[in-house]
Amino acid sequence: MSSKNNLSVVPPGWEGGFAESNSDFAYPNPDLSSLPMLCNMANINLLQRQQAVKWPEFSWLTNKGHADPGRCFQMFAPNISRIGYNNRGRVYSIICPQQGVWIDDKVCLNAEITVTGQRGWVKEPKGKLAADMTVEGKIWFSPKQGTVGQLIWPLLEKSYHDFPLDKAHAIKVKTHHLGDPDRPIFPVRDGETSRFESPEFARHEDEAYTVGNVEVEIGEVKKTYDPVVDEFNKIIMTGFNLASGNMLQYGNILSWNVWFAEPQLVNREEWRTHAERWRKSIDAHHGYPDGPGTKAKYFDGTPFNAKQHALDEAIADIISYLEKHFGDLSNYLKCL
Repeated sequence: MSSKNNLSVVPPGWEGGFAESNSDFAYPNPDLSSLPMLCNMANINLLQRQQAVKWPEFSWLTNKGHADPGRCFQMFAPNISRIGYNNRGRVYSIICPQQGVWIDDKVCLNAEITVTGQRGWVKEPKGKLAADMTVEGKIWFSPKQGTVGQLIWPLLEKSYHDFPLDKAHAIKVKTHHLGDPDRPIFPVRDGETSRFESPEFARHEDEAYTVGNVEVEIGEVKKTYDPVVDEFNKIIMTGFNLASGNMLQYGNILSWNVWFAEPQLVNREEWRTHAERWRKSIDAHHGYPDGPGTKAKYFDGTPFNAKQHALDEAIADIISYLEKHFGDLSNYLKCL
């Protein structure tokens, strides 16, 4: 889609040919089902090339099911995602986004779209791609950030329950192909989404090497089978969705146009440690190694603002839950 799509921006070593190795892979309807879904971090040694998503433009409905659904647009932090492949163009790994979300400046949560499987192809000179993915949303606390977060962390940490204090014990949100909960695999395809029109502030046609689009439906929160934790996770997800405008609301569709920078050669060690470095950056100061993204806003540029009373209720629900399971916290929380 960009005038930059030519051989002058293709790094040395490009061979191509994988996209043409099976006629089923071709557009207008690429069928990649003959390829196995690969574990996302299992083939890092096969990576030779990459395209970073310099402009990850997300969109979702903040009021799904109502007359005024309020579509929101937000660019996550630059270079937060990328697609990795070999010299022939076979995809072997896709890195997806992490984001920090505050609940009323009192609790800070990490949100990650974790890729659990992928397959696909890339054509560098033409700026084309087709891939399939499976992903899982993960939500967990940023360590001891926010006034409530700092105070409740010791309670949760010292309990005998696996609360979402780290990625290993994150709240896990299922995702699936639009309209089909039994179909976890969904497509990444060339071009911008046709589901809706994007505002000019969310488009980068003159700067990007190429663009692809992804759409996934949000499913249920996975049960931990610890009722104490499941109750807590439900409360936290309610607060997260209030603060983020229902980004991971059950049944909502999360869409994103991924605007790529020009192809580069891969540093495999950097690839292996990318997600960990981003997570530590968010944990340490709620920042991002390559700078922040944008605030969520509507098509006309009006900023999204969570309703204060709803956030207050979410914080109150967290405190009520803690008092239910840990006893009277009035003295403990009196500084709030």
